[in-house]
Amino acid sequence: MTNSERVAIITGASQGIGEGLVSAYRKIGYAVVANSRTITESDDPLVLTVPGDIAQPGVGQRIVDVALERFGRVDTVVNNAGIFIAKPFTDYTDEDYDAVTGVNLRGFFEVSRAAVSAMLPNGGGHVVNISTSLVDHANSKVPSVLASLTKGGLDAATKALAIEYAGRGIRANAVALGIIKTPMHDPASYETLGKLHPIGHMGEIDDVVDAVIYLETAPFVTGEILHVDGGQSAGH
Repeated sequence: MTNSERVAIITGASQGIGEGLVSAYRKIGYAVVANSRTITESDDPLVLTVPGDIAQPGVGQRIVDVALERFGRVDTVVNNAGIFIAKPFTDYTDEDYDAVTGVNLRGFFEVSRAAVSAMLPNGGGHVVNISTSLVDHANSKVPSVLASLTKGGLDAATKALAIEYAGRGIRANAVALGIIKTPMHDPASYETLGKLHPIGHMGEIDDVVDAVIYLETAPFVTGEILHVDGGQSAGH
């Protein structure tokens, strides 16, 4: 590749939404650095896989360092990796807290900090955070305070980054999701989960991918929390 081709870092990239995002960014001409805890090598020379747990200190910086070493630049980071644990608030354990905040907050922080540092010399870039509509529309059937704590923080950080770096060419946006058909959900639960959305069914991976690619190609959009949730955040 030439140094003018764009480069995207995608976390949680081994399956589901992350895997879909890798394919989509390649289709629009980006080289991709794909991370997850366990990810195998790609046959595509413009997809560099970097195994590692972003909850662990140093891993986020290493992903960006490897991206710069291989491709010479970073233009976009999609913070797709996340942990979701639904249980009553008083049932959460310290281990649950460490797991959820480790990936959802520390992972975002370290990868994004390093990525933004790499974007600044190139005059711009894009940070995309994957969030949840439960932040806006809590549901007693899905008790998930740790999701609201961490993803709500990401929504706020998205707006803060958008404003802090608006004058330096870096945009920040988030995609707040309803329940999406991914490998984490048993197909037997699809009908029940679909009823949690006003539209009456779950979302598809392509719905999320299309939203992220829209934001990638929308230079006048920053600080946006784009809901892809079948109407969930609007009410029920």
